[in-house]
Amino acid sequence: MSSRRSFAVAASCFFASVLAGSAAAQAPASALSREIDARLQEMQPKLIEWRRHLHANPELGNREVETAKFVAERLRAMGLQPRTGIARTGVVALIEGGKPGPVVALRADMDALPVTEEVDLPFASKATASWEGKTVGVMHACGHDGHVATLLAAAEALVAVKAQLPGKVLLVFQPAEESVPIEEQPAGAELMLKEGVFADPKPDAVFGLHYFARVPTGVIGYRSGPLLASADRFEIVIHGRQTHGSTPWTGIDPIAIGAEMVSAIQTIISRTQNITKEPAVVTVGQFEAGVRNNIIPDRARLVGTIRTFDEAMRDDIHARLRRIAENLAEAHGAKVDVRIERGYPVTANQAELTQRMLPTLQRVAPVVELPKVTGAEDFSFYANAVPGLFVIVGVTPKDQVETAASNHSPRFFLDEAALPTGARTLAHLAADFLTARPAKR
Repeated sequence: MSSRRSFAVAASCFFASVLAGSAAAQAPASALSREIDARLQEMQPKLIEWRRHLHANPELGNREVETAKFVAERLRAMGLQPRTGIARTGVVALIEGGKPGPVVALRADMDALPVTEEVDLPFASKATASWEGKTVGVMHACGHDGHVATLLAAAEALVAVKAQLPGKVLLVFQPAEESVPIEEQPAGAELMLKEGVFADPKPDAVFGLHYFARVPTGVIGYRSGPLLASADRFEIVIHGRQTHGSTPWTGIDPIAIGAEMVSAIQTIISRTQNITKEPAVVTVGQFEAGVRNNIIPDRARLVGTIRTFDEAMRDDIHARLRRIAENLAEAHGAKVDVRIERGYPVTANQAELTQRMLPTLQRVAPVVELPKVTGAEDFSFYANAVPGLFVIVGVTPKDQVETAASNHSPRFFLDEAALPTGARTLAHLAADFLTARPAKR
């Protein structure tokens, strides 16, 4: 979901200016903040231990059974009463503050990816699973193991100071952020909300974070307004006519048609969209056809993603993609099925909430304002339900920023020195939000 170029730009901005500006804007730490930091400092070894266990035992979306058990056990050890089985494997718990006040939600996603790990670590994943009928490696190639461990650490620190908190902290451990097979949708954040995760109590705000490569370790990236793109999935199935590879004129070649479609689809962005208004991307990520070198098959399948920040552009791209597929197929005498699924909305940070919490972020770590990123996140569903703020935390050592493997790569590497920054970010956002508002319950 990450955009390598966008984060490289952000990192460059960081080195150019953010250190001085961040230091000047820091807000003083309260006694509560200092106590939270002390608690988190004490539990850093536990934070690392949790993350390594989760990294070595990844599970795909909607299959996070052992991960959910791990989370629930640790929440119970903190004295909380987690609810399990939400949206299949989700876990939710509530920290009750010692005083009346608002409700704030903190979210972490738990699922891994169908990626075979290539990082040489003593706790590297050896797991495999079935994905779309294929046996695949499973890896936390997007930092979700860190997200879970981070929220657990923040939760333990907040439990330790709960008597001083005016309000409640809703802990949301969510499955299936990386999506699931079509037959299992809706899933993830969308299903969590449909099953009432924000119903009782309803949060006044929600906070989340994501660990990202190609941003310096411990740097927090934010943006007011739209940060991450919407993400839609398309599938094009071309029905040709099978024949011998030596006599292509006796059949209808869906591979040749599909190749032409791939090229034509790229002109949607390069020739029809005003990308000076908003960025947009159309990518074909799967091209499946054939079983033998001398057989022209009767079917080819293209699957891809559409990323946008503007609803009118989103609709226009959908229409153009459908027309290209249908008209090209017709021109070659083939049939085609086109399916476009609207996925995650744009992830937009509420401007008022962002500005209000910016001093907290600046107190925790160096902060950089990010450009728009064409990656996507289902945190957007939460932020559409209540005011939301989603930030990124860098996990790449400074001397490796330009060469580091991106999120979703089999060589994605999370610098564990970033984990305390993530835990402090979530804990302080929650505590500062609660203590800065007058009691209303």
